[in-house]
Amino acid sequence: MAKKKTIQNDALATNRKARFNYSIEETVEAGIVLTGTEIKSVRAGQITIGDGFVTIHDGQAYLTNVHIANYEQGNQFNVEPTRSRILLLHKRQIQHLAVLAKESGVTIVPLKVYLKKGFAKVLIGVGRGKKQYDKRQSIKKRDVERDLKRQFKN
Repeated sequence: MAKKKTIQNDALATNRKARFNYSIEETVEAGIVLTGTEIKSVRAGQITIGDGFVTIHDGQAYLTNVHIANYEQGNQFNVEPTRSRILLLHKRQIQHLAVLAKESGVTIVPLKVYLKKGFAKVLIGVGRGKKQYDKRQSIKKRDVERDLKRQFKN
């Protein structure tokens, strides 16, 4: 009997600062339109999404300010590393995200990039910016949880 292929769901890149700077209200999985050399760089893990965000215009969602390094063997087929890339979403999903993004203080940020059945996917989140005191509370909560774990471990 043939073995089933396992879905590779390991994150190639994560945006750890996103959950610290924003309170994520909703997440959506989207595909990314990439060229041949870009997908090879993504599979090699040469992608940075820390400064990225999603913009919506003309009925399309674009992943902006995400750096995908040039593929070393790509030569003339390499493209600009920080170009805007189209996200593959349903029309209703794009409309819903556009309505949410028009609210003040709301940003759509990429949370992680991973491979699913050989295709590059990005998990985007609708985030509302945290205030400074919210960030302090997050740090305090994390420290308390860490101390509790240490106490239970011993």
